[in-house]
Amino acid sequence: MELGLVGLGKMGGNMRERIRRAGHTVIGYDRNPDLADVHSLEELVGKLTGPRVVWVMVPAGEPTQTTIDELAELLEPGDVVVDGGNSRWTDDEKHAEELSAKGIGFVDCGVSGGVWGLENGYALMYGGDEENVAKVQPVFDALKPEGDFGSVHAGKVGAGHFAKMVHNGIEYAMMQAYAEGWELLEKVDSVDNVREVFRSWQEGTVIRSWLLDLAVNALDEDEHLGRLRGCAQDSGEGRWTVEAAIDNAVPLPAITASLFARFSSRQEDSPQMKMIAALRNQFGGHAVEKK
Repeated sequence: MELGLVGLGKMGGNMRERIRRAGHTVIGYDRNPDLADVHSLEELVGKLTGPRVVWVMVPAGEPTQTTIDELAELLEPGDVVVDGGNSRWTDDEKHAEELSAKGIGFVDCGVSGGVWGLENGYALMYGGDEENVAKVQPVFDALKPEGDFGSVHAGKVGAGHFAKMVHNGIEYAMMQAYAEGWELLEKVDSVDNVREVFRSWQEGTVIRSWLLDLAVNALDEDEHLGRLRGCAQDSGEGRWTVEAAIDNAVPLPAITASLFARFSSRQEDSPQMKMIAALRNQFGGHAVEKK
């Protein structure tokens, strides 16, 4: 089939290559002309035969909204837009409604695989009507990993990004658990080969995983992570997961704690700990450290 692909960064560029390897035609557009096959969205749409499928891989929020608004004016009834970025699921519902008014279908797709996706395939979670999903199915089949698993029609519009959001929330908690265990092992005197302890867990243990494999890779490159600063950003899905948990009264203690740990990592001098130190001094006369 033919596919228009908007956004050819680290993920989008590799996805274009994987889809082409499967024998499909991909026409890509990016604001960077060195990456693009065409010079505008209008040219991209003009090169596709109907019913067209255009996959959007741009940052969530305003960039996605602007792209979909422009496509809404260029596409025709029966065409389909796929949002494969990390949009919030509530935005999907809005985009589907706006496009439906023009007879254009909408599918949201959570994509996981990162820089390894080109060779290993991408895990795909998509939401939308069966009719619209069917128009995109050859691309889903091209992108997914080999085998029976790795992709799912999760439900109606918004379900794909909601599933990907929860996936990323779980990822936060798993990374936090590995990180806490690693720090404790590094701290004690009795364990003098932490990297090899992690490596030993890669076979035969209940905590083996791809994340553990990646942790070992990182330790092979920098055994004690001495070249890194202990600061971790968050891209939004962790916050949305916690917000959704509150809205639905679902307890998520591990995921919530892992999100807050990232906030702590970005503080050079914790204001909260200043208050705690001051209170301990006030009620117990405990010593405080001065700047």
